[in-house]
Amino acid sequence: MNAGFVYIWVYDVREGCEPDFETLYGPDGGWAQLFRKSAQYLGTELLRDRSQKRRYVTVDRWSSETSHREFVSEYREEFAELDRKGERLTTKETRLGDFDVVGSEG
Repeated sequence: MNAGFVYIWVYDVREGCEPDFETLYGPDGGWAQLFRKSAQYLGTELLRDRSQKRRYVTVDRWSSETSHREFVSEYREEFAELDRKGERLTTKETRLGDFDVVGSEG
């Protein structure tokens, strides 16, 4: 399946907050549960840096940038609430970028 739009964030997690962070940002966590309200959401990957154990990357996939923007607008309150929870768990968060998927399967 071709995920048309992907955005990637990098997080530095507060010491001792790793389990809560993984729960909130993981593929079955709070963010993914909210995103699943949209049929255009295609999934989330949570990656942990091997050499810096408190550094994580999230990869969120949507069918299009437009579908993601519409979702954020519609669910802005829930989005802001989860964002506040996440901010308490991190010391730094950086948006790596927005990406288009090149090529497709099949």
